[in-house]
Amino acid sequence: MRRSILAAAAAVIVLGPGLEAQTAISARGADIRIGGRLHQQFYASSVAGESSTFFTRRARVILDGTFTDLVSGRLQADVAGTAKLVDAYVRLNFSPTFRVTFGQFKRPFDLFELVSSTDLSLIERTGKVGGYDECTGVGSICSYSRLTEALRYADRDSGIKVDGSSGDVSYQFAVTNGTKLGTDDENDGKSVSGRVSIMAAENVQVSANAAVKDYVDPSDETAHAIAWGGDVQVGDWRDGLLVQAAVVSGDNWLALDAADNPGAFLTGQVAVSFFFPVDNDRVSGVEPIGRISVADPDDSVDEDGGLLLTPGFMIYFSGKNKLGFNYDYYAPSTGDAVSGFRFSTFLYF
Repeated sequence: MRRSILAAAAAVIVLGPGLEAQTAISARGADIRIGGRLHQQFYASSVAGESSTFFTRRARVILDGTFTDLVSGRLQADVAGTAKLVDAYVRLNFSPTFRVTFGQFKRPFDLFELVSSTDLSLIERTGKVGGYDECTGVGSICSYSRLTEALRYADRDSGIKVDGSSGDVSYQFAVTNGTKLGTDDENDGKSVSGRVSIMAAENVQVSANAAVKDYVDPSDETAHAIAWGGDVQVGDWRDGLLVQAAVVSGDNWLALDAADNPGAFLTGQVAVSFFFPVDNDRVSGVEPIGRISVADPDDSVDEDGGLLLTPGFMIYFSGKNKLGFNYDYYAPSTGDAVSGFRFSTFLYF
């Protein structure tokens, strides 16, 4: 795996400009664009007994198809480890203000989850630390993205979504199974999620989001949990200062009390980066980054939350082709702090 990472890094440096261009072909009445991404990672944890490792984090092939002005779709497979479908949907483009998507896609809820991994400057959204598994209900560390993902308010699911934009306002709403990626529904209930965004000023987007998550309750086959929040983004990717901040609160349905009532969680996160362009044949920019994430997974349990700090640095070779370093430091409300170091290469083609 070490050779794979070195080869990936060399490929970004040498082939960066070419990797940015995607291939388009025509097949069976559709215009097909072929692309993908390859993310190789080295990881080490401070937790005793955890081994450092090189591994392939993402190895994805993406097919985007346009059939008519009305019909388009995407098929995205990840072959890192066990092969799986990531995106698989058909989209009806009635107008810029109204589109309908049917299939498997990201739930329209969380700012940090909706950002593509080809843009995200944080190597791991959750900041997980190997060997640490203490967060109430959800396990792992208590961080913003760990809660939204593990409680299935965010991340991918199967269902139907409507979205669109007009002027400074955009929206997304979806009805989905409410289960893990690639699994059938486990009851007759469905989950609902949505967000509305407004461009409050140039390069300043403010959004509100909400979700109703169905789950299997021990005393009731179908129960529902609720989450809501808001977020703001100032700036844009690879264009100077970028600030993203979000707050989410709601029901932790993985932490039920004796009466099968869910606990209440509260979490917030701020990520800041600054892209400095570099006038060099091989390096296009450098980007220091930082994250602060705080989380309380269950208000009925004392001192079960934590604080995640992530300083990092990215070096860009061309477009989204880059390599980066993250140091994730997690301090639980009680107990000793733990940390993880990550180095990753990112190819985009």
